[in-house]
Amino acid sequence: MTASVSAPRTTPGKLTATLTDTRLAEIKTLFENRREGYSLEGPFYTDPDLFKVDMEAIFGKHWLFAASIAEIPEPGDYVTLDYGPYSLIVLRNDDGGVNVLHNVCRHRGARVLTEAQGTTGNLVCGYHSWTYSPEGSLIHASSPGEGKFDKNCFALKKAHSRIYAGLIFVCIAEEPPTDFDEVAKIFEPYLAPHDLGKTKVAYQQNIIEEGNWKLVMENNRECYHCDGHPELACSLFPTWGLTDGIIPPHLEEVWERNKTAQADLEARCRRYGLPYEVLEELDTRIAGFRISRESLDGDGESFSADGHRLSKKLLGDLRDFRLGRCSMHLQPNSWFHFQSDHVITFGAFPINEHQTLVRTTWLVADDAVEGDDYDLEKLTYTWKQTNLQDKNFVELCQVGAASPAYEQGPYMKSEYQVEAFINWYTQRALEHLA
Repeated sequence: MTASVSAPRTTPGKLTATLTDTRLAEIKTLFENRREGYSLEGPFYTDPDLFKVDMEAIFGKHWLFAASIAEIPEPGDYVTLDYGPYSLIVLRNDDGGVNVLHNVCRHRGARVLTEAQGTTGNLVCGYHSWTYSPEGSLIHASSPGEGKFDKNCFALKKAHSRIYAGLIFVCIAEEPPTDFDEVAKIFEPYLAPHDLGKTKVAYQQNIIEEGNWKLVMENNRECYHCDGHPELACSLFPTWGLTDGIIPPHLEEVWERNKTAQADLEARCRRYGLPYEVLEELDTRIAGFRISRESLDGDGESFSADGHRLSKKLLGDLRDFRLGRCSMHLQPNSWFHFQSDHVITFGAFPINEHQTLVRTTWLVADDAVEGDDYDLEKLTYTWKQTNLQDKNFVELCQVGAASPAYEQGPYMKSEYQVEAFINWYTQRALEHLA
């Protein structure tokens, strides 16, 4: 684990400063009247004022998944991270950690780096060439005719960062939640054997979904809709989220096969000393999470039509391809699938109240050779199709939430994780609005 911390100097509360006290009180009442066990009221998905609250209460205060270290493997490599009104530079430093800087020039506010990713030494603003060190210090500002000019007063604003198990997390709050470090100690033993430090990016997909970010996350937290994912259902048991007593008749045979596969997987995990138990605190702590290692159908190795491996190279120090998937959800914006042959990371980044960028990244062993060890089209096929199907589901819900005929509907038993996500979201927002 590598961790770097910087003291931020940003004020997320500025976003709602334009809202009147009456309007804020109305929004608070919406949260307070939230109907347990039911979907949210329509304005939560369509109201730009509520989106401002989300940016402050959730994305302005909590730890967010940003990228993996495989995306910025060398010093000077960077990605820019945009969500809502914010833009961050996530830059790999010489010590193996990351510097996270607000992508806003201290002269007149221009974006400093305009590319989604790249490699840089010093950071040079393209407007008036103000130049910053990788740590954010202003090292050059051409100022003809100026007298004394204290460059120390105009460094780029910083944010907090953490790297755990090869995943990079950022937080722009002045005082970020401290329990995230406790949660990291829980999930690191599950992820560490895959060794993301020895992986590379095989492919990255960016999709803009015409839907509120909460609808994206809600859709991901249940498999009630998984009949709409025929490619995924070849390897992912569509009984995910179900338990004995609530299995529909058409899935009873699949459920029995799932239980047998899970028992075999758990025996294999015990043999290799890999944790597999389901651990979840989705709404009982600030850093809500769920992690487990679960079986896959068919050969039980990867997300393919027959469950067979999609890369010939094992990750990290794993010794067996048939290890199912290690699945992790983190509130508020990410989920992950760690298999023995590749890893898939997912991040949801709000654009506005009705659009969300969903970024999916496929990682393989750094010595895997495309065309020899893996076929890129086959590697990405299942989740490319699944993402497009989910995009459609989210967009159907977005247009429905905007309809005058929309009413809150009840969550089913298999949707308990959706209820937990919404409960977590409501708690965090009310804490912010208190």
